[in-house]
Amino acid sequence: MYSFISTTPGMPLAHGAQPAYMALNSGVLASTPSAHRRFSTGRAPVFLCLDKMNDLIAKSMIDQRLAEIIQPVIEGMGFELVRLRLMGGNTPILQIMAERPDGRIEVDDCAEISTAVSAIMDVEDPIEDNYTLEVSSPGIDRPLTRLKDFGTWEGYEAKLETSELIDGRRRFKGQLAGVEGDEVLIDISEGTIGLKFDWLSDAKLVLTDDLIRDVLRAKKAAGIVNEDDFDDIETEDTASEEE
Repeated sequence: MYSFISTTPGMPLAHGAQPAYMALNSGVLASTPSAHRRFSTGRAPVFLCLDKMNDLIAKSMIDQRLAEIIQPVIEGMGFELVRLRLMGGNTPILQIMAERPDGRIEVDDCAEISTAVSAIMDVEDPIEDNYTLEVSSPGIDRPLTRLKDFGTWEGYEAKLETSELIDGRRRFKGQLAGVEGDEVLIDISEGTIGLKFDWLSDAKLVLTDDLIRDVLRAKKAAGIVNEDDFDDIETEDTASEEE
């Protein structure tokens, strides 16, 4: 993961700087939130429906407000905002994950984004307290925040979480099976299910040996990284083998 951290973003700011249970039924969706499941055999998707909106890029109201300010700046530089979070603490951290449309980002890119974001934050001044600005790449076990991400990383293991209970559960772990319309498909032990993208509250790739190998090979082929420069990384695969 590339990152650039600035504890004094831009010029000093004027104020400093800082950051139901849902039962399944077999009927048609009513006007109130409800869910239904269609059972099938083989690889045919089982669709789970839930009436709930989520924003994986910027979750809280303050995150969304900051994204409205920062996203146009980042996009104007040719990057895409992957995720933004203002995390609390003695000194809150404004964490920005970004990348180019092709998925690349370098340390110099993070520094340029940090400079540009600092400038707009000085003007807008949306955070009252002192904060640390952190700009980074999404990393290997990256968060999945856009519908296209689930197609790009099809075939890799991921963890998904929904805002409401579906058949008594919110968390799903399995192999991504692509997208169909506005639904994310994932292979779990019960079969292939489809979850509306807007109903996801959290989603990220699982750090496995296959994921690390393929990401490093792609970067090596593009001349971005030397695979020999990386130390061994413990993944869920290697950890389970050692137990």
